[in-house]
Amino acid sequence: MLKIDNLHAEIDGQEGKKPILNGLTLEVAAGEIHAIMGPNGAGKSTLSYVLGGRPGYEVTQGSVTFNGQDLLDLEPHERASAGLFLGFQYPVEIPGVSNVQFLREALNAQRKARGEEALSGGEFLKLAKEKAGLLKLDMEMLKRQVNVGFSGGEKKRAEMVQMGILDPTFAVLDETDSGLDIDALRVVGEGINAIMRAQNKGVLLITHYQRLLDVVQPDKVSVLAGGRIVATGGPELAQRLEAEGYDAVMAEAEA
Repeated sequence: MLKIDNLHAEIDGQEGKKPILNGLTLEVAAGEIHAIMGPNGAGKSTLSYVLGGRPGYEVTQGSVTFNGQDLLDLEPHERASAGLFLGFQYPVEIPGVSNVQFLREALNAQRKARGEEALSGGEFLKLAKEKAGLLKLDMEMLKRQVNVGFSGGEKKRAEMVQMGILDPTFAVLDETDSGLDIDALRVVGEGINAIMRAQNKGVLLITHYQRLLDVVQPDKVSVLAGGRIVATGGPELAQRLEAEGYDAVMAEAEA
């Protein structure tokens, strides 16, 4: 479903171009949840931004294919219409725009790009209520301005509602567990399972902590360090990282 081959990328810094990804290779199959873990500065968020098409991140080498398409050749809105969803570590606020308005416009724009009929107001509200229920988010929250005045947990749950409404085939989730308490973590993890653990869908789940993986239970876990994948295994790899830290695993990979 998602195939990354020898990906190199750099960003614009105060002192010029700064390489971040250095030959990253990774494949996520349809129906798979693949967790990415790694120390700070390893390139995890850069990977998510490159996949989403964020400006300021330049791919200098390598390729990314998504369902057979050249992902890097698509504009960000085209990537979204093709079925890619990017969940941010720090969801942004959009003053003056309600969640309901934002999500209905986003969904219908994607449906139009796919040649599908737009949802009516009633149809959309029914869908929104269903997805909000999965994340235990009151519909009144969706009538408020996008993320304005939301707590960290509310922002993350609202973003998962957004994912449920847009119904992507692949989600890149950048530290979705950041800022969540124990109860919100379980709700969000169960929401990821309910929305994305379905046939032919995939997830690239970036996280620092085992606690989210206890709920989501990924199929594979990879360690990203120095801009490349240095180790891949099953859920037991995340448990080892929790117990031993990154140094032991990275030293073993370099041996």
